[in-house]
Amino acid sequence: MKKIISIVLVLTMVLALGVSAAFADAPAPKDGGSKDLKFTTGGPAGTYFAFGGVMAQKVSEVTSSNITAITSGGSSANIDALDMGDAQLAFSQSDVLYAAYTGQRTFEEPITGFSVVAPLYMEQVQIITLNPDIKSVADLKGKSVSIGAAGSGVYYNAIDVLGAFGITEDDIKPTYQSFDESVEALKDGQIDAAFVVAGAPTPAVTSLAATNTMYLISLEDDVIDALIEKYPSYIKVTIPADVYGLEADTVTVAVGAVIIASNDVSDADVYNFLYGVFENLDELEQIHAKASELSLEFATSFNGVPYHSGAAAYFADKGFDVPVA
Repeated sequence: MKKIISIVLVLTMVLALGVSAAFADAPAPKDGGSKDLKFTTGGPAGTYFAFGGVMAQKVSEVTSSNITAITSGGSSANIDALDMGDAQLAFSQSDVLYAAYTGQRTFEEPITGFSVVAPLYMEQVQIITLNPDIKSVADLKGKSVSIGAAGSGVYYNAIDVLGAFGITEDDIKPTYQSFDESVEALKDGQIDAAFVVAGAPTPAVTSLAATNTMYLISLEDDVIDALIEKYPSYIKVTIPADVYGLEADTVTVAVGAVIIASNDVSDADVYNFLYGVFENLDELEQIHAKASELSLEFATSFNGVPYHSGAAAYFADKGFDVPVA
């Protein structure tokens, strides 16, 4: 009997040591987080703001870092906000942040005062219309088209896609509207189509589809191939019909939605952001469906712009290596 008791005690100690070791290896939030970090996201009807607010609240609840999500004009404006010190964390499309970091497109000089925290999910280029006669991007020539708010990544994508069909801004009647403004303009018949670049389902598009017969324009395969060859940031994706209750799937392209941070943000705050998100995915999924698309594999896959050292520390604790400056 004593021998059995001894064996049980030994097994109990081994199990206890194993559990302690597991907890010792598990990530934990860092002390010394900032009490006032601004996280610039996107327009109020877009995924950036909705999901950004959910993440900011969770991080603030479970760590010493206090983060407030704020609305903005989009990717380019967010990078400018980091550069000017008006925000510390931001959402950006992968193609826009790479252009900023390397000084391409509308960025006359490289902006290198930021680094990657994590790519989170893919954002589809959604071209929406209420006109059943508009079946291809080629049909947009001469039409009134919203190509995104000033300073947004949507503008870049709209110009790329239109250009693939030989269409320039001069060939359409462009408006520069946010997602919710575009939806209202479509409802009122003020525009014929709108570009929306965000994770589907996008709240503004969902609301439009709920009360109107809406169409998404698919891109032809040869156009997609040409876009990807010229701009490798794009990938070919399909938006299933049931996302918006449409009759058919939509084939289009997508870019990545990436969290970036000013290089001045502390390692503790960036570590805490990732801890708050990735250690609480089950809870976040109950609040916002976009959380179900997050993974450590995708979050550690970005190339071309270095990761923040606080991000590198968190991912190292999870068994992943990422490039740092």
